[in-house]
Amino acid sequence: DVGEERFARKIVGKILEFRGKNPLKTTKELAQLVSSVIPRRLQKQGLNPATLTFQALRIAVNDELQELEVLLKQIPSRLKKDGRVAVISFHSLEDRIVKHQFRKWENPCVCPTYLPYCICGEKPRGLVLTRRPVNATKKEVTNNPRSRSAHLRVFAFEKTVL
Repeated sequence: DVGEERFARKIVGKILEFRGKNPLKTTKELAQLVSSVIPRRLQKQGLNPATLTFQALRIAVNDELQELEVLLKQIPSRLKKDGRVAVISFHSLEDRIVKHQFRKWENPCVCPTYLPYCICGEKPRGLVLTRRPVNATKKEVTNNPRSRSAHLRVFAFEKTVL
Protein backbone atom coordinates (compact mmCIF):
# COMPACT_ATOMS: atom_id res chain seq x y z
CA ASP A 1 0.00 0.00 0.00
CA VAL A 2 2.63 2.60 0.98
CA GLY A 3 4.78 1.92 -2.06
CA GLU A 4 1.97 2.79 -4.45
CA GLU A 5 2.91 -0.28 -6.49
CA ARG A 6 0.35 -1.13 -9.17
CA PHE A 7 1.24 -4.81 -9.06
CA ALA A 8 1.29 -5.16 -5.26
CA ARG A 9 -1.24 -8.01 -5.12
CA LYS A 10 0.55 -9.98 -7.83
CA ILE A 11 3.89 -9.40 -6.12
CA VAL A 12 2.54 -10.61 -2.78
CA GLY A 13 1.02 -13.68 -4.47
CA LYS A 14 4.33 -14.49 -6.17
CA ILE A 15 6.25 -14.07 -2.89
CA LEU A 16 3.84 -16.37 -1.04
CA GLU A 17 4.02 -18.92 -3.83
CA PHE A 18 7.84 -18.83 -3.80
CA ARG A 19 8.05 -19.00 -0.01
CA GLY A 20 5.83 -22.07 -0.05
CA LYS A 21 8.69 -23.87 -1.81
CA ASN A 22 11.81 -22.03 -0.61
CA PRO A 23 12.57 -19.24 1.84
CA LEU A 24 13.71 -15.92 0.38
CA LYS A 25 17.35 -15.57 1.42
CA THR A 26 18.60 -12.43 -0.30
CA THR A 27 17.33 -9.07 -1.47
CA LYS A 28 18.52 -10.05 -4.94
CA GLU A 29 16.09 -13.00 -4.92
CA LEU A 30 13.27 -10.69 -3.88
CA ALA A 31 14.19 -8.14 -6.57
CA GLN A 32 14.21 -10.87 -9.24
CA LEU A 33 10.87 -12.17 -8.01
CA VAL A 34 9.33 -8.69 -8.21
CA SER A 35 10.84 -8.11 -11.67
CA SER A 36 9.28 -11.33 -12.93
CA VAL A 37 5.80 -10.05 -12.03
CA ILE A 38 6.01 -6.62 -13.68
CA PRO A 39 5.56 -6.74 -17.48
CA ARG A 40 8.74 -5.68 -19.34
CA ARG A 41 6.90 -3.02 -21.34
CA LEU A 42 5.85 -1.31 -18.08
CA GLN A 43 9.28 -1.37 -16.46
CA LYS A 44 10.80 2.11 -16.41
CA GLN A 45 14.19 2.38 -18.06
CA GLY A 46 16.99 3.04 -15.58
CA LEU A 47 14.81 2.19 -12.58
CA ASN A 48 14.90 -1.24 -10.97
CA PRO A 49 11.37 -2.73 -11.10
CA ALA A 50 11.66 -3.67 -7.42
CA THR A 51 12.37 -0.09 -6.28
CA LEU A 52 8.79 0.64 -5.20
CA THR A 53 8.52 -2.69 -3.39
CA PHE A 54 11.67 -2.06 -1.37
CA GLN A 55 10.52 1.50 -0.70
CA ALA A 56 7.18 0.22 0.61
CA LEU A 57 8.94 -2.30 2.85
CA ARG A 58 11.26 0.38 4.25
CA ILE A 59 8.38 2.80 4.88
CA ALA A 60 6.33 0.11 6.64
CA VAL A 61 9.18 -1.31 8.73
CA ASN A 62 10.35 2.13 9.89
CA ASP A 63 6.80 3.51 10.28
CA GLU A 64 8.06 6.51 8.33
CA LEU A 65 4.71 8.15 7.58
CA GLN A 66 3.67 8.13 11.23
CA GLU A 67 7.11 9.40 12.27
CA LEU A 68 6.81 12.27 9.79
CA GLU A 69 3.40 13.24 11.19
CA VAL A 70 4.77 13.21 14.75
CA LEU A 71 7.74 15.37 13.70
CA LEU A 72 5.54 17.91 11.92
CA LYS A 73 3.30 18.26 14.99
CA GLN A 74 6.38 19.04 17.15
CA ILE A 75 7.93 21.63 14.83
CA PRO A 76 5.96 24.74 15.94
CA SER A 77 6.98 24.30 19.57
CA ARG A 78 10.65 23.76 18.67
CA LEU A 79 11.26 26.70 16.34
CA LYS A 80 12.09 30.31 17.11
CA LYS A 81 9.19 32.71 16.68
CA ASP A 82 10.24 33.70 13.15
CA GLY A 83 11.56 30.27 12.17
CA ARG A 84 11.30 28.54 8.85
CA VAL A 85 10.98 24.86 8.20
CA ALA A 86 12.15 23.20 5.00
CA VAL A 87 11.17 19.60 4.32
CA ILE A 88 12.52 17.40 1.54
CA SER A 89 10.31 14.43 0.74
CA PHE A 90 11.13 11.60 -1.64
CA HIS A 91 7.74 9.95 -1.95
CA SER A 92 4.29 11.22 -2.89
CA LEU A 93 2.70 10.03 0.36
CA GLU A 94 5.32 11.90 2.39
CA ASP A 95 4.88 15.00 0.24
CA ARG A 96 1.11 14.89 0.69
CA ILE A 97 1.49 14.79 4.50
CA VAL A 98 3.86 17.78 4.45
CA LYS A 99 1.65 19.75 2.04
CA HIS A 100 -1.47 19.19 4.17
CA GLN A 101 0.30 20.16 7.40
CA PHE A 102 1.69 23.34 5.85
CA ARG A 103 -1.81 24.25 4.60
CA LYS A 104 -3.23 23.56 8.05
CA TRP A 105 -0.67 25.90 9.63
CA GLU A 106 -1.46 28.58 7.04
CA ASN A 107 -5.25 28.25 7.30
CA PRO A 108 -6.25 26.44 10.51
CA CYS A 109 -9.87 27.65 10.46
CA VAL A 110 -12.33 24.78 10.91
CA CYS A 111 -15.51 26.86 10.53
CA PRO A 112 -18.13 25.67 8.05
CA THR A 113 -17.73 27.34 4.66
CA TYR A 114 -21.28 28.74 4.74
CA LEU A 115 -20.36 31.11 7.61
CA PRO A 116 -19.48 34.61 6.39
CA TYR A 117 -16.49 34.90 8.76
CA CYS A 118 -14.39 32.80 11.12
CA ILE A 119 -15.74 32.16 14.61
CA CYS A 120 -13.44 29.31 15.66
CA GLY A 121 -10.64 31.65 16.73
CA GLU A 122 -7.89 29.69 15.00
CA LYS A 123 -5.17 32.00 13.69
CA PRO A 124 -2.74 31.36 10.83
CA ARG A 125 0.76 30.51 12.01
CA GLY A 126 2.58 31.77 8.95
CA LEU A 127 2.90 31.34 5.21
CA VAL A 128 3.69 28.55 2.80
CA LEU A 129 6.66 29.88 0.83
CA THR A 130 6.54 27.17 -1.85
CA ARG A 131 3.09 26.79 -3.41
CA ARG A 132 4.44 23.96 -5.52
CA PRO A 133 7.33 21.75 -4.46
CA VAL A 134 10.78 22.73 -5.66
CA ASN A 135 12.24 19.85 -7.67
CA ALA A 136 15.80 19.05 -8.65
CA THR A 137 17.05 20.51 -11.91
CA LYS A 138 18.21 18.26 -14.75
CA LYS A 139 21.79 19.21 -13.89
CA GLU A 140 21.28 18.22 -10.24
CA VAL A 141 19.73 14.88 -11.24
CA THR A 142 22.67 14.23 -13.57
CA ASN A 143 25.12 14.95 -10.73
CA ASN A 144 23.01 13.24 -8.08
CA PRO A 145 20.51 10.67 -9.49
CA ARG A 146 18.93 10.14 -6.06
CA SER A 147 17.62 13.71 -6.19
CA ARG A 148 15.23 12.87 -9.05
CA SER A 149 12.28 12.29 -6.74
CA ALA A 150 13.11 14.98 -4.15
CA HIS A 151 10.47 17.62 -3.40
CA LEU A 152 11.32 20.65 -1.24
CA ARG A 153 8.59 22.60 0.58
CA VAL A 154 9.18 25.60 2.88
CA PHE A 155 6.97 27.21 5.54
CA ALA A 156 7.71 30.48 7.38
CA PHE A 157 6.27 30.92 10.86
CA GLU A 158 5.34 34.49 11.78
CA LYS A 159 6.85 36.11 14.88
CA THR A 160 3.53 36.81 16.55
CA VAL A 161 1.70 33.53 16.06
CA LEU A 162 3.73 30.85 17.81
